[in-house]
Amino acid sequence: MDIVTPFQYSLIYNAFSFTFATMAAATAFLWLSRSQVAPAYRTALTISGLVTAIAAYHYWRIFESWIAAYTFGDGVVTATPFAFNDAYRYVDWLLTVPLLLIELVLVMRLSREETMSKSLRLGTAAALMIILGYPGEISNDIPTRVLWGTLSAIPFLYIVWELFSGLGKSIAQQPASAQNLVRKARLLTFASWGFYPIVYMAPYAGLTGGTVTTTIQIGYTIADIVAKAGLGILIFLIAVRKSEAEAEAGGHKGYAA
Repeated sequence: MDIVTPFQYSLIYNAFSFTFATMAAATAFLWLSRSQVAPAYRTALTISGLVTAIAAYHYWRIFESWIAAYTFGDGVVTATPFAFNDAYRYVDWLLTVPLLLIELVLVMRLSREETMSKSLRLGTAAALMIILGYPGEISNDIPTRVLWGTLSAIPFLYIVWELFSGLGKSIAQQPASAQNLVRKARLLTFASWGFYPIVYMAPYAGLTGGTVTTTIQIGYTIADIVAKAGLGILIFLIAVRKSEAEAEAGGHKGYAA
């Protein structure tokens, strides 16, 4: 176990607590907001809320593991015999990362065939990216971390290509009022996902001990908030805009709960 300073311990402790609350609040908001959008977009909001619900659960588990891994008293942080379990993150990502892409595809309301095809391809690539990254994450050997990080980057690059090529062609089919939001959702996904590899490479910079632990935990936590809660809010806004546009085109307003 890496020894952290009292400041580092408290910073990570508070970050985990804040993120749990953020994910739980986002879940409640997304699920309670389903009645504000047309039925065609409610599945996207349900999945978006499921993503933050899964993340909230795992952040609670991460928070508990952090408390169990250290004792903090009289201004001194001491490692306990219980190792901090960072595997909760990868279990969370294995479930939520494919769903993040699927919710983006669903809110675009493509044809049934295109929705199934893109969801399957993107979801599989996302799961493969997480699986390949895990051996490097738990390794203390830099070459091993580089190897698995490089392998994980292959499906990531495919996802980026799909976001800007495959889905890019579909943006023009969206209502004018929603197109800019869809582009922002795509860019937010790319930017937040691109931040994970940067955090993953923290040990390459020679950071050690509590410094590298703090950098990785805070970095991943920030990325999770943006990628899950942040994207969830954008998915909601896109669904609202598209619902309004379709209601106006159909000559009616309002949706049944």
